[in-house]
Amino acid sequence: MKRLTEFGPREFDQLADPTFSQAVIDWQRNHGRHTLPWQNTTDAYRIWLSEIMLQQTQVAAVLGYYARFLERFPTVQALAEAPVEDVMAHWSGLGYYTRARNLHACAKRVVQDYGGAFPSDPALLAELPGIGRSTASAIAAFSSGARAAILDGNVKRVFARVFGIDQYPGEKRVEDALWRRAEALLPEQGIASYTQGLMDLGATLCTRSRPDCPRCPLQARCVAYATGRTAELPVRKPKKTNPEKRAAMLVVIDRGQVLLEQRPNTGIWGGLLSLPEVDGHLGVDVDAVSSTEAAAAAAQFGTVDEVQALRPLVHVFTHYKLHIAPWQVTLSARGGATGRHLWWDLHAIGAAPLPAPVKKLLQELGTPGLFG
Repeated sequence: MKRLTEFGPREFDQLADPTFSQAVIDWQRNHGRHTLPWQNTTDAYRIWLSEIMLQQTQVAAVLGYYARFLERFPTVQALAEAPVEDVMAHWSGLGYYTRARNLHACAKRVVQDYGGAFPSDPALLAELPGIGRSTASAIAAFSSGARAAILDGNVKRVFARVFGIDQYPGEKRVEDALWRRAEALLPEQGIASYTQGLMDLGATLCTRSRPDCPRCPLQARCVAYATGRTAELPVRKPKKTNPEKRAAMLVVIDRGQVLLEQRPNTGIWGGLLSLPEVDGHLGVDVDAVSSTEAAAAAAQFGTVDEVQALRPLVHVFTHYKLHIAPWQVTLSARGGATGRHLWWDLHAIGAAPLPAPVKKLLQELGTPGLFG
């Protein structure tokens, strides 16, 4: 992580502007968010948890998960000692499951290397699993008042509009320049209010669409507003066509239980339980699985009595769209489930660490009492 002193004084003189940070601080104290459950605390564990959950996820979606997670894992020690399967189950549905695995690994590191107390140095925080430079700075600023710059998606959008940056902010050269600007604009005092203010501006006023410019404290200095380019900035990532794939899933139900499969720790839905698949995720140009093929694939789990096609569904990942063709399989005699397969009671399926589309599929299946 670069330090302030690594940049020349001339560059800082050109980029520094104390009136910018003061405008953000004054606005946040009067109009920013102050009642979120992870605010008004210096508990690094709670701050860290919220920052990880809020990565690529909106506040409204996080609130319930945050409360339930803290109820089950009230301390970093409790999280570190918990089985990873329990952690994944409490994360299920929040998406981007690598975050949950890193969360558990990070908790173990904090307990092992730092006695259960998060370090206050952003550079040390950034070395922990799942904590990048911006997240490390946010944790340090809120928990210990460290003077460190953040540069998440919201801040990039604010900077791109206010300073008229007409290049894609995800490009390394542009991002490096944004980091230098972020460092130069840090206030001498009020770092927590400033950091929260930047987040709040991006989340509530300087939004992707329909920014609320009349209420923005930076309107008078905003290049995008002055030039009518708020809809154009920040520059979007060059589009690429996401491929489409298909997957045939087996919903094998027998004696009140459904057969689940443990997925590898890496890759799509890593570490979660899911439904067995016939051939994995294949290109849409591959012929769809037939009922005969589904029955043949299910034969390893017992004597197949009936195979019935269920309504297909679509799940969109960040890098491809998956068309799921589910087959409900009824057995007349169950075979043994070994290795990565296990039978799970349907009445307790809500506790299973399942990917969102699989949970949706089982919900729509309408098994009595499936989700209480």
